[in-house]
Amino acid sequence: RDWLASSLIVASASTAIVLVVAVPAAYFTARHRFRGRGAFLLLVLMTQMFSPTALVVGIYREFFEVDLVNTYLALILTNAAFNLAFAIWILQGFFASIPSEVEEAAELDGCGRFGTLWRIMLPLTLPGLVTTVTFTFIAAWNEYVVALTLIQDDARKPLTVGISSYVTGYEQHWDQLFAASLIAIVPVVILFAAIEKHL
Repeated sequence: RDWLASSLIVASASTAIVLVVAVPAAYFTARHRFRGRGAFLLLVLMTQMFSPTALVVGIYREFFEVDLVNTYLALILTNAAFNLAFAIWILQGFFASIPSEVEEAAELDGCGRFGTLWRIMLPLTLPGLVTTVTFTFIAAWNEYVVALTLIQDDARKPLTVGISSYVTGYEQHWDQLFAASLIAIVPVVILFAAIEKHL
């Protein structure tokens, strides 16, 4: 139960942070032509080449310095950081595909910049938002290496790390392993069932 709660907290909070940061960043880069825009988008894409596994030692040292090892916050920030680039890249494409005349019409009707984003642009980019939420949540839900490194307290381990404790060098609890694996699948299935019509 603790492992499931930990996974839900980490995955949900990471997804929320990614959306809050990625939506305005993607909207701005899609609608404004500024110097270095192409380089910025290329940099965003390049960050996807770095795996958390390759950076796990540095990540651990940084969180150790600020006394965040063995906390949910460390996992949430790490998962959000590694999923942010993907979210910006996907959403930027969706925002760019919407004609600017739609925003101009909203402005003529008295809608401000934030109102246009909230009432017009986000509903039109709903498939992009759904895709972003889905992939970000699943990536955070399935993350293993960073969680294994940063979390030592058994009660705070996410489900992916906790499940591995059922298989040791001396005995394997297959019944408990399969039960925990089934539980781990359920939230993802529910998520897909809820948003499948928007994909």
